[in-house]
Amino acid sequence: MSFSSLGLSAPLLRSIQAQGYTAPYPIQTQAIPAILKGKDLLGIAQTGSGKTASFALPILELYQQKQAGRNRYVRTLVLVPTRELAVQIEEVFRAFGRELDRPVKTLAVYGGISINPQMMKLSGTDVLVATPGRLLDLIEHKAVHLSEVETLVLDEADKMLNLGFQEEVNKLLAMLPARRQTLLFSATLSQDVEDLIARLLTDPVRVTVQEEATVPELIKQVAYQVDAEKKGPLLRYLIRQHDMQQVLVFASSIRTAENVVGKLKKHGIEAAAFHGDRSQGGRTEALRQFKAGKLRVLVATDLASRGIDIKFLPYVINYELPRSPKDYVHRIGRTGRAEASGEAISLITTEDAHHFKIIQKKMGVRVEILPTDEIDLQGQ
Repeated sequence: MSFSSLGLSAPLLRSIQAQGYTAPYPIQTQAIPAILKGKDLLGIAQTGSGKTASFALPILELYQQKQAGRNRYVRTLVLVPTRELAVQIEEVFRAFGRELDRPVKTLAVYGGISINPQMMKLSGTDVLVATPGRLLDLIEHKAVHLSEVETLVLDEADKMLNLGFQEEVNKLLAMLPARRQTLLFSATLSQDVEDLIARLLTDPVRVTVQEEATVPELIKQVAYQVDAEKKGPLLRYLIRQHDMQQVLVFASSIRTAENVVGKLKKHGIEAAAFHGDRSQGGRTEALRQFKAGKLRVLVATDLASRGIDIKFLPYVINYELPRSPKDYVHRIGRTGRAEASGEAISLITTEDAHHFKIIQKKMGVRVEILPTDEIDLQGQ
């Protein structure tokens, strides 16, 4: 099945193509038509299954079908448990929205930073991606009104409840219009999630996607335990120590990708960023130079990396871990192709340790984690 058969318009199809997608994931083939019809939806899927695009694409399509004119209030609310997920979803909406005839303004709001800049950016927002606590703060400041929300998305609902957001979520739900479309995504079905489904969803379309994770045998995997502030020096040390002439580095956000590239260049290592905020022409040129050996390092985000196809790539480095085992496999699978060997290196902080264990368990392999205490990173 192709994206063109899912009821998406030509501008959105151009955006999909520009992001390197060739065919929809199973969750997308099932979810997109249902969402376009206005149905409630329950998606049981892991991160990395393509679920973000499964709701972002039809929501963007529905905005194109509405009458022109900027709405005063938010029409789509996406609730998420963490800042990292909020930023990633914002990036997906923005990347897919580039080619559209009618711009759709997406904004991510979350705690841990000053609320004032977020308040200033809220005007004219169509799609608001928010963590529950920060959204309640904004409502208290009268910076956000939920009275016009037409579509509610709860992403990683199980994690949201596990992190103790149930009270905040209940407060927010009470502020929403009764007539709305609700899309709920969860990796697991606990009793709390089942109760939430019963309360929120009306005759939902159910989509279940099983996650598979396998790694080619020719890929050597290794990880380094490192403090977060030493990741940059360690990355530069590894590139120089292994004399890496061609390495694909993965970052979890556009901001991190740009930051890594800037510091590599500052230290004399030719690098370029590859992400959704760069034009198609810019990404194409960066990839051309990388393939031609004019760039040693290409720093990519997961979404943009779908446009990368290199037959013989010796190294992949996870500067930051992906959110799911499937994305991890997708990343490191860029090396070890065409019967060639490859090496995948992950930089692991103490906070990453548990998540990395889950990734290894899903893959059914054990990855050696090396200490960095005795590596001299001075001057890197």
